[in-house]
Amino acid sequence: MNVHTPNLVSKAPHMGTTIFTVMSGLATEKNAVNLGQGFPDFPCDPHLLDLVNDAMREGLNQYPPMTGVAPLREAVSRKINTLYGRHYDPTSEITVTAGATQAILTIILAIVHPGDEVIVLEPCYDSYVPNIELAGGVVVRVPLTPGTFRPDFDKIRAAISPQTRAILINSPHNPSGMIWSRQDMLTLQEILSPTDIVLISDEVYEHMVYAPNQHWSAAQFDGLAARAFVVSSFGKSFHVTGWKIGSVAAPAPYSAEFRKVHQFNVFTVNTPMQHALARYLANPAPYLELPAFYQRKRDLFRQGLAQTQLKLLPSEGTYFQCVDISELKVPEKNLSEADFCKWLTTDIGVAAIPLSAFYGNGFDEKVIRFCFAKQDATLIAALEKLKGL
Repeated sequence: MNVHTPNLVSKAPHMGTTIFTVMSGLATEKNAVNLGQGFPDFPCDPHLLDLVNDAMREGLNQYPPMTGVAPLREAVSRKINTLYGRHYDPTSEITVTAGATQAILTIILAIVHPGDEVIVLEPCYDSYVPNIELAGGVVVRVPLTPGTFRPDFDKIRAAISPQTRAILINSPHNPSGMIWSRQDMLTLQEILSPTDIVLISDEVYEHMVYAPNQHWSAAQFDGLAARAFVVSSFGKSFHVTGWKIGSVAAPAPYSAEFRKVHQFNVFTVNTPMQHALARYLANPAPYLELPAFYQRKRDLFRQGLAQTQLKLLPSEGTYFQCVDISELKVPEKNLSEADFCKWLTTDIGVAAIPLSAFYGNGFDEKVIRFCFAKQDATLIAALEKLKGL
């Protein structure tokens, strides 16, 4: 009997292992301080863990409703209304997801038909483009302004065509830490107003915004909210990225289409953690105090980086700090961003991420990204090593 494994024609022949996996693996191999991948190395609030334990012991361990447990959807609705002044019906307009990454993939699978164009603003988070391609959509790449990473609305206007189905924005922005201003959001609203383009607003870093800046949610603008899926992340806000729980707020007709895919994608999300998060949200202090918590870490890290040859770029939000490596007085400054990050990990002992990984064409502007969502001791250890530059 001849046994063989049939050949597959890859649906994603150009997709490889993400740069985050590569750099984290290298950091582990070289015993480097990992400031590459964006997750905290400190624990979450013990009270949140107690609430999970309480929910499990109460027997809340079976399948929850497909859309998420009612108390959590209601808590998310109240939070959005309090912060952004818009009411989303918890029954028909809020859905709990298996993290923001699943939320974005599900949105795209729900709304993008083969051949539809979707505008992404580069540099962008690395899941956006593969999501669009897996849905059969056409990726339309529009660069953010090099150096400042602000939206270039002339280029956005020029990218719109009759085939444009959606535009995906991210503020606060990963990887740059840039924040869209109120005027930016108003300009986007004006551009989209005469169109049927859907807005996907990735707002997972909404609570990491540093004074005097302010986060402007798509939910705050009538003309945007009416056409928007607004994506949020409990993992980012409460230091529990491994829980993979997020939410999507959208008008009822959009949510209905989203849920058609969601039910056959993950169906639903971890039950006791949903109940714990619902109870935890009764106290707004943890997310209201988050900006000050991370701003202190950002300032500590920036003060240390200022003693090196690395040129600091602004960090208005997120827990990322980008630096320009073009003026370094070391031979390695002429390496590509990716090769420089490998050298930095191997020889200096600090892992970072090249911004070229966030561009489809690998655009190399001699900028790399650090994550400062780390214990002070971790940041200080990294800064000691970076002094070697």
